[in-house]
Amino acid sequence: MKAVLATDLSAASEATIENETCLECLGRIGVDEMHLVTVIPSNVHAGMPGIDFEKRRRKAISSYERVIENAGFDVEVHVVRGTPHRRIRGIAETIGASLTIVGSRGKSPLENRVIGSTARNLARTTETPLLVNRVEREADDPSVVRQHLFQRMLYATDFSENAERAFDTFSYLRHATQEATLVHVETPKDPGLAEDTDPEGRLAELADQLEEWGIDTRLEIRQGDPADEILAVEDAVDPTTILVGSRGHSRLRRLLLGSVSEDLVARANGNVMLVPPS
Repeated sequence: MKAVLATDLSAASEATIENETCLECLGRIGVDEMHLVTVIPSNVHAGMPGIDFEKRRRKAISSYERVIENAGFDVEVHVVRGTPHRRIRGIAETIGASLTIVGSRGKSPLENRVIGSTARNLARTTETPLLVNRVEREADDPSVVRQHLFQRMLYATDFSENAERAFDTFSYLRHATQEATLVHVETPKDPGLAEDTDPEGRLAELADQLEEWGIDTRLEIRQGDPADEILAVEDAVDPTTILVGSRGHSRLRRLLLGSVSEDLVARANGNVMLVPPS
């Protein structure tokens, strides 16, 4: 399995790459080939006086390459120029990656300002499952918030086709997952469910599948705002990662991302894994 690991050589990116437990988790789910990507923004020019950004980036990224190789992965390095989220997405699609990983500090103290526009823009546009790996928000030398990526999963579903696709990732995540909480939030704004839908029964069917794989499972049915309720469950059960489809029943993908998925990426305490439509 191929994965793209995006880095801007910041402390947040370094925390993601140098966490041996995170790398071990990726190996456990089947990742064996890592593509380390860093993007030189288009507005940074090689001819700027006294600055050779590309040379500096290549030197820094070579140390990350050694860390990943020592963890047992095949590594390919991409140092490219352009708009970060577009180039990261393009490389992931070109190589046929199964996962893109990006570090993010989450929401800043400034109201409605999200740290890491690259993570936000990837959440809106990615065609590859995206793992936003949360790092400490205010530390000068941050560590990852959750040492284990997939040990305790919180899967949120609206029973849409995209949510089912997100659940299908347990076919490989299960090799690193011990516990899972399955959540459905009932909301009057949700037009996608038939009146005779039995959320508890449908969650129980999903739980049966996970328990066959040896994953301890619990169910949560809530009422209210989806993002708020999912985050309330996160506070209660302390998962390592929230797993969610990035589209749901809404035909307007950006509308849903603005109200749920992007909200989770910005506000969650731990990691968030978004699975886009096929």
